[in-house]
Amino acid sequence: MSDRIIAEINEIKEKIDITHLVCPMTFVKAKATIEELELGEILEIRLNDGEPVQNVPRSLKEDGQKVLKLKDNLDGTYTLYVRKDSE
Repeated sequence: MSDRIIAEINEIKEKIDITHLVCPMTFVKAKATIEELELGEILEIRLNDGEPVQNVPRSLKEDGQKVLKLKDNLDGTYTLYVRKDSE
């Protein structure tokens, strides 16, 4: 991972935990939260393995956002780092 991405991840603006939600509400919550951010700000999302980890990053990319990193927490959850690149 590049130093630039590591620096961006260290400047997280907002964090959400959507492990208690199921699809499609996982994406709805992530999208609603990223819409609150300014362009260039970073959102950290904690989500479950399975459908959420397959669908949320893909859907956010399709929505014009930049997925920076997807980290396996080794406990059945993942942490997704996304930069707001689109209104």
